[in-house]
Amino acid sequence: MITSRQNPKVKALARLKTKRGRKEAGAFLVEGAREIARALASERVRPRQWVVAPERIATAEEALLRAHPDLPQLAVAAHVMEKLAYREHPGGLLLVAEARWPPLDALPLPRPPLVVVAVGIEKPGNLGAVFRSADAAGAAVVVADPRVEPFAPQTIRASTGTVFTVPFAVAPGEAVRSWLKAAGLFTVATSPAAETLYWDAKLKGPVAILVGPEETGLDSPWLAAADQTVRVPMKGAADSLNTSVTAALLLYEALRQRRG
Repeated sequence: MITSRQNPKVKALARLKTKRGRKEAGAFLVEGAREIARALASERVRPRQWVVAPERIATAEEALLRAHPDLPQLAVAAHVMEKLAYREHPGGLLLVAEARWPPLDALPLPRPPLVVVAVGIEKPGNLGAVFRSADAAGAAVVVADPRVEPFAPQTIRASTGTVFTVPFAVAPGEAVRSWLKAAGLFTVATSPAAETLYWDAKLKGPVAILVGPEETGLDSPWLAAADQTVRVPMKGAADSLNTSVTAALLLYEALRQRRG
């Protein structure tokens, strides 16, 4: 068992909590029994290793270990797990994994296509919540001009592990706009300056819903490329909603319009 936080293996794992560390290692950490189970169930995730703090192990975590006995294990003390985990009160299990997701032009789409394009989202919690809404609505996700990663610990947690269940791709904005046009998707952009309310949008056919960062919203290239712009009515003092809330409203309006 590793008891030192300065152990080289611990330092290497701790670097996976950073964007640069994940990029260099081609791997990421998954924390939480629910999130780990969803990662392991995904055909696109390749598990590398368990990190186990035996004195902290919970029943659900122990069940995951038993279900995957051939995966290498690294035992660490509880205080070492606290250095590696993202959560304030971590459990006793982390999964080290890598993932291979399809490029944009090979992204599998539901039928009829329904896609959320998350443009320049700044907060991992917001991006994770977009994935959670997309999973619930049966939509795919495209992360355009990414500022946060789908596999950042905070994103995984906010998504409740649905980053592993939702088809998604990551690409620069210009490439995404070209792909949307080539794929024949009707693009609906959200903007507080739009005249059309979101429930009057055309969301029945092949549709892509475009949402931007809360501070600035979608910029002019995205708004100019959209087939329709819509807004969510605001009756109070706030001038915008959380990005993930806006995405959820439009996704469920799309489901409502597609009934029967």
